[in-house]
Amino acid sequence: MNELTFDLAIYITSFFVIWAGSGLIVSAVSKLSQRLHVPAFLVSFVVLGILTSTPEMAVGLSAVSSGTPSIFVGNLLGGIPVIFLLIIPLLAILGRGIKLNHGLGQNSILLALAIAVAPFVAVLDHEVNNQEGVILIGAYFVVVLLLHRNNVVTKHNVNLLKLKSYTFIDILKVLAGTGIVLFSSNIIVSKTLYFSGVLNIAPFYISLIVLSLGTNLPELTIAIRAIITGRKDIAFGDYLGSAAANTVLFGVFTLMTKDAVIEVDSFLVMFVLVVTGLALFYHFSKTKHTISPKEGLGLLAIYIIFVLLELFGSTS
Repeated sequence: MNELTFDLAIYITSFFVIWAGSGLIVSAVSKLSQRLHVPAFLVSFVVLGILTSTPEMAVGLSAVSSGTPSIFVGNLLGGIPVIFLLIIPLLAILGRGIKLNHGLGQNSILLALAIAVAPFVAVLDHEVNNQEGVILIGAYFVVVLLLHRNNVVTKHNVNLLKLKSYTFIDILKVLAGTGIVLFSSNIIVSKTLYFSGVLNIAPFYISLIVLSLGTNLPELTIAIRAIITGRKDIAFGDYLGSAAANTVLFGVFTLMTKDAVIEVDSFLVMFVLVVTGLALFYHFSKTKHTISPKEGLGLLAIYIIFVLLELFGSTS
């Protein structure tokens, strides 16, 4: 086995290790949320949305500490089309149609999709700055408050400091998962920079296309399990929450890097394709709350065009 093959094996393995670590965190905190009687919407959109973004969080921290903000930018931007133009369409195609189980009104879905696309607007000028970071973070919390007000049916007075709600095993899972995720993320960022040099491709493009697939393994796993079990409905709130969490993470990492200039030329094309794809997704889902196989093919075609254009841009 030559050095390049060995490094590629480590790179791929790191994605599965980070997936396993994030799984420990999601499992422990989800059980904890249920014990605390946290409203279902907050669990689905906020808690699980952020926790399934643990890989993106860890990779972003490693990218910031290594002084390569283009890695977190590419990873977080790439995650949006992966969720809405790859994972969900594949579910629709292979599952012969899917039902979007979410309990949200159409205005709420539109609001969530709008916040998910906000980072694409921020990078149109090839630069992300502190002001944009603050706006993205604020916009996320405004959307959460609006969605919570509009969609939560039952409310509970919860004391989050009840020690009896925590178990030793849950705490161990969170600590172990966090350690695994942080360790793997450092390897992923290091190898991304390595392959960037070997292939003479900007780290941004590797993060946008490859890294975004790897850090969305939790969402991919949910999709694969749904296909295997023959489920026709998906917890759409989890996917919306994960996409929206990318926005708040984008804002936080932007503040941590101060001002960053991203030297690539494809942001406008990327923005147009992603907005077109999300607009079609919204149109397909707003009437019957379903995505048909034919509609899934249409969305997947946009993702393929997106990847091909970005690959072309990375080599030009």
